Amino acid sequence: MSESARAATGKSATKRGLFGRIALFIRQVIDELRKVVWPTMNELWTYFTVVVVFIIAIMAFTGVLDFAFNRAVMWLFA
Repeated sequence: MSESARAATGKSATKRGLFGRIALFIRQVIDELRKVVWPTMNELWTYFTVVVVFIIAIMAFTGVLDFAFNRAVMWLFA
């Protein structure tokens, strides 16, 4: 039973020292990492491609806006 489950049921937990709390934290992190569903290599490449395409699209949009505002400012102040 996890520490938080014990606290929720009302059972008193023993007072842990600094190193005991650190060890408990590491054990809980490892337990949570075991629950993670890791993506397959195919899913990973799909996610990577989606992110790269999205970043390129945002860069293009920002570049077009920069170019348009640059032209507008140059026309206004020239």
